[in-house]
Amino acid sequence: MSAGSGSVASSAGDTGAVSTFDVGSTQDFGSDKPAGCDGKIDFLFIISRYAGMEFFQAQLLDAFPQFIDTIEAKFANFDYHIMVVDADELWGLSTCDEKCPVQCVPGYPCGYTPTTCDTTMGAGVVFPAGDDATNKLCKIDGGRRYMTKGQADLKGTFPCVAQVGSSGRDWMGEALTAAVKSGLNGPGGCNAGFLRDDALLMVTLISNTFDYGPKPWGSVGTPETWAAAVLAAKHDDPEAVVMLSITDPGQPECNANDRICQMVKKFPHRLLWDVWAPDYGPAFDHATELVDEACADFVPPG
Repeated sequence: MSAGSGSVASSAGDTGAVSTFDVGSTQDFGSDKPAGCDGKIDFLFIISRYAGMEFFQAQLLDAFPQFIDTIEAKFANFDYHIMVVDADELWGLSTCDEKCPVQCVPGYPCGYTPTTCDTTMGAGVVFPAGDDATNKLCKIDGGRRYMTKGQADLKGTFPCVAQVGSSGRDWMGEALTAAVKSGLNGPGGCNAGFLRDDALLMVTLISNTFDYGPKPWGSVGTPETWAAAVLAAKHDDPEAVVMLSITDPGQPECNANDRICQMVKKFPHRLLWDVWAPDYGPAFDHATELVDEACADFVPPG
């Protein structure tokens, strides 16, 4: 299979149809894996809060246990971090805040005062609030804004933070760029310690619409600047990054308005998946194969 294209079976219905997805590089390096494959991986999920996202977030939550089982089976020696970032800098739902203490959304946390990190673009989610959100503080070990290997009840904690709701924006590119900046990941930052120099980075982006631009309709920046920010965070090593985008695949070319697709295609290890697929499990299975491939060429710095 040539780099940059590939076919995977679609799970949509019983038609037996095969859908084509861009899966990036697909080299086979055999069983002799470099040291980087027994090291570290940082999983970053960027999830839209756009209207209608409740269905697709549920799809993600259904697939996550299978994803973790695959990671633990295939990469048992990996030390991993998992962080969820929503695509909006605002916390909660302003219309509910105005009506509190009367709840306009069932279970809305009127008694909670958001922190600076709760309202910082790119910071890990710990308290999703609003329509269709968890509307509670999630129990992440160590007071961090991301989970680590050994997190108590990982398969229960992830759904808590990943159910970010459907009452916000879809600034996916801006959220991604902010999440990988050194300021947020450095000492004293909201995500201190999440992004590690010697770890592979797997980014999963989930949205039901396009990140139109410019503001107020979409993110600041361009596919080029977003990709450059990710690469800069990984010492300009494209082999240190795996991209999974669950949205409209836009085959054979990205939709002219789909700036996230355009950004993802700048990385050699990538997978574009249909957000309307009834099961995201196969997407994560293919993505872990790309992690395997990225390990073939990834050499941790230093």
